Amino acid sequence: MAKSIIIIGAGIAGLAAGCYGQMNGYQTKIFELHELPGGLCTSWKRKGYTVDGCIQWLVGSNPNNSFYRVWEELGAIQGREIVYQDEFFRIEGKDGKALIVYSDADRLEKHLKDLAPEDSKTIEQLMKAVRDSAQIQMPIDTGIIANVKMFIKMLPVLKYFRRYGKFSIQQYAKQFQNPYLRETFAQIFDIPDFSMIALIMSLGWKHTQAAGYPVGGSLDFAQTIEQRYFDLGGEINYKSRVVKILTEQNRAVGIKLADGSEHRADIVISAADGHATIFDMLGGQYLNDEIKRNYREMPIFQPLVHVAFGVNRDFSNEPHAVTFPVPEPLNIAGELHHTVSLRHYCYDPTVAPQGKSVLAISFFSNYAYWEKLGYGTEAYRAEKENILSSVISVLEQRFPGIKDQIEVTDVATPITFERYTGNWQGSMEGWLITPKTMTKRMPKTLPGLENLYMIGQWVKPGGGVPTAAITGRDIIRTICKGEGKKFRTTLPQSN
Repeated sequence: MAKSIIIIGAGIAGLAAGCYGQMNGYQTKIFELHELPGGLCTSWKRKGYTVDGCIQWLVGSNPNNSFYRVWEELGAIQGREIVYQDEFFRIEGKDGKALIVYSDADRLEKHLKDLAPEDSKTIEQLMKAVRDSAQIQMPIDTGIIANVKMFIKMLPVLKYFRRYGKFSIQQYAKQFQNPYLRETFAQIFDIPDFSMIALIMSLGWKHTQAAGYPVGGSLDFAQTIEQRYFDLGGEINYKSRVVKILTEQNRAVGIKLADGSEHRADIVISAADGHATIFDMLGGQYLNDEIKRNYREMPIFQPLVHVAFGVNRDFSNEPHAVTFPVPEPLNIAGELHHTVSLRHYCYDPTVAPQGKSVLAISFFSNYAYWEKLGYGTEAYRAEKENILSSVISVLEQRFPGIKDQIEVTDVATPITFERYTGNWQGSMEGWLITPKTMTKRMPKTLPGLENLYMIGQWVKPGGGVPTAAITGRDIIRTICKGEGKKFRTTLPQSN
């Protein structure tokens, strides 16, 4: 008789684990607190407009990239239109000059040299690292042979890890002599201590068209994987919040839901939030010093305040992603912001009615500030209204007349993301990729507990949709290996 697996969470990691579990003969059931799949990979409707909270570009969108195979196996990429932007994004200065981060590395190199000819040598070295690193494929197989092959492929580019691996983007920006390039380059991925290697890899994916945008957006993407899971015979129980992982003699044997019901299985996989899994569902019983230190000291991606507008105006001729300075600093949840990063989605016809646009602006925010306000309180609502008013004022200065063209407004706070996904402090991607955490390997099991596995963005720094999917795939491979079974994958049957 096939072994049973309970999976906590129907985000991309949980759905992937479910799909690969079904492919390998396991009986899987997913329990999800929300009523929809995807977790943080989601979008939501507002009066004919779609607000997307996740995918801006997807690694593995091109068949020439190894990760494409994973999306094929999960049924997520077949027949889907992919958009490749000429520009990754642009950053404007106060004088109107712009640093345009082109997707094509050759074009980007020429642009950087035009901006800062005195930094030509530094620019050439950086862009060579981008082109060479672009040849590295994200590994989708594990094991000694796969690791050896990966190491051999990486030998020519290891020098770049030594050269750039010690830098954050902000630290590396100081290498430039040109004051403008030094200032604006530091705003690329404006996340404190974000790894320079991660930027190089991202630019490489863009250069090789391995990271395009899947038309339809995040929820549609997740729902295609959900359908693949159903087609494989899987089962999802929505509106089923797991409050406890049941253990007997230090073995995970099932789960308890908020409604008091208990469900048992041979194996339990948590694709839920790592902090909630370890400290709430298991009551902090299975810890060691490393786990305690990680959750006490390791940096996480800051949560976001996500502001969106449905606008009766066509923005398709505007840059799709631009950061620009504001005349006066914006006070967003107690923090001053000197720039606004704006994105429109006119390249996706499913997002807004014809001739109209969805605009999205995100600010990093402090979870503790929102927690103190308290969800649903008058102070909480007032802060959201203040944010809307401030952002609309900025947009009116940038795009005169837009104030009267706004038909839909939406503000999601760190508390919003926490409520709908259970993610610790509303973090968007879990552990932050820094020069120190870039290569950190984290266990997918807990000390002293058998039959419990953890997957998703809390077992691998960087998070994101590909990370979630590959951890779901890998854990089923691990389970198969432990049982002496050959790990198998299939592709959906063509209609």
